[in-house]
Amino acid sequence: MSDSAPSCSGQQDKCEEEQDSPEDEEIKLTSAQKARVERNRQRALLLRQSRLAKKPYSVSTDTKQKVTRTIDTGAGFFLEEEDQDESKSKTTEVKHPLGPVLESDALVCEDCGKEFMDSWLLTTYNVTVCDVCKEDTEKHPLVTKTEAKDRYLLKDSDIEIRDPPLKFIIRKNPRNPRWGDMKLYYEPQVYDRAMEVWGSEEGLEKAHDERSNKREKAKRKKFDKKVKELRLAVRSSLVRVSSGPHEHEYGPETYDEETDTYSVSCECGHVRNYEKM
Repeated sequence: MSDSAPSCSGQQDKCEEEQDSPEDEEIKLTSAQKARVERNRQRALLLRQSRLAKKPYSVSTDTKQKVTRTIDTGAGFFLEEEDQDESKSKTTEVKHPLGPVLESDALVCEDCGKEFMDSWLLTTYNVTVCDVCKEDTEKHPLVTKTEAKDRYLLKDSDIEIRDPPLKFIIRKNPRNPRWGDMKLYYEPQVYDRAMEVWGSEEGLEKAHDERSNKREKAKRKKFDKKVKELRLAVRSSLVRVSSGPHEHEYGPETYDEETDTYSVSCECGHVRNYEKM
């Protein structure tokens, strides 16, 4: 009996140690698990470095406080999630090459009647004329905005606002590059716009006549005004103008026997009477 008691107590202590050991004992990882954790950590660091290299500093000027969100990598590390606005701003526009030109898409030149695919007048002014016929500057001339307004009596609103606005190109002034750039319009399109405004060529000619008459009247009025000013200048030079106060200039004296007084008179009408002792 005495020998069995110590053995039971020893077994009881051993059982208590076995029950307490899972709580106190640390979890030990195998070498394969440690290698996997290390690989995940290195991969997370490389991913973070690559993102920092693409975006070394923030270009945002927004002063609002931003809440950063993190992503669990599953390897015991967290990465900051990129803002959706920044990811959208990084998107690049994809430009696809133009498709092949089919024979059915060929255009016919208005002058020579030959087919063509593209031309300068078509691209610039939407005129179906090939580049060969474009060289005829007498048939396809270009005019500046000033010439279009003077020749066809058009306003800025007729050229730039009335639908559809006339197409133009901008070129440097050949007379002096320091002057402002000039706008070149396709003259046949300017002529068509003038017909819309004035109705016909007769209406345009009538408007030219009215404007020329107004100019002649304005020139005549200006000439008459200058002649009138010249006449007034000549007349004023003949009249002596005194800049100071008036001084009387008396003529010869006269004697009045009834009053026994003498008097002298000035050209302005003033009369001075006096007596002599």
